[in-house]
Amino acid sequence: MKRLSLLLFVLTPLWPLISAHAQTFGPNEAGVSFGQYYTIVRDINATKKFWTILGGTAIKIDGLDVMKFPGVLIFLTQGTPTGGSVGTTVNHIGFEVDNIVETLKRWEGEGIKIDRIGTSPLNGHHTGHFDSPDGIELEITEAGGAPYPPLPSGVTIMSNHIHFSVQEPPQSNRQVMQDWYVKTLGAAPRTLRGELVGGVPGMEFMRYGFPTNSLVPTKGRAVDHIGFEIKNLKDFCDKLASKGITLDAPYSTTRHKSFASAELTDPFGTSIELTEGLNKF
Repeated sequence: MKRLSLLLFVLTPLWPLISAHAQTFGPNEAGVSFGQYYTIVRDINATKKFWTILGGTAIKIDGLDVMKFPGVLIFLTQGTPTGGSVGTTVNHIGFEVDNIVETLKRWEGEGIKIDRIGTSPLNGHHTGHFDSPDGIELEITEAGGAPYPPLPSGVTIMSNHIHFSVQEPPQSNRQVMQDWYVKTLGAAPRTLRGELVGGVPGMEFMRYGFPTNSLVPTKGRAVDHIGFEIKNLKDFCDKLASKGITLDAPYSTTRHKSFASAELTDPFGTSIELTEGLNKF
């Protein structure tokens, strides 16, 4: 892994209850919860094998290949990404497991190339670092060591964080990014050890962010865009318009067969799809 996450952040005392469904997190007061990653992959079968080793379940949604994890759906679209996640606004994504060393040893035995094992500065527990076949940078943190709560019963891996990148100068842009996610998606803002963070149900660790001099948009990269599940999406889109936020694609119930959607881009270049109905999968 190219960069070490120096900080992960205090989570609410208990994770919302997780069932066999990928997304059962209740929405925040704005009607928002995190839901999806949309990825571009060169080899569908190889990528499905990668995520299956990590604990994902392969499903189909409207004919598309999707990997289902507690807390997130990962859509797989055949294609050639223009690059990995590092260098985009979505620097890397994260999951948590109970025992890093044992889990990484098992994954390595099944063919996952582990870049390195680090140490969390917050609790001294291990962290694991490696890339997906198409260059999505992953960080695995260890559950059960404060500030990371234990996983829910019956859950062995769960999505838990995104670390965004921002253009230099970092501090002012971090504040703008945090403010946008608070205003637009109702993220709960926090300042932890000098870092600006926020969260919505299903993604309590959203860090804003790693500084870089050459930030590029997510569109076309291995993490092409991210997704949030919205309660009453049509009304939510109307509220965005009243705030002066322009959608890239308007609210639609026909763009996808099984769920409603709308699309927008944050001011830094992260493409976002808003959905209603994916939480039934």
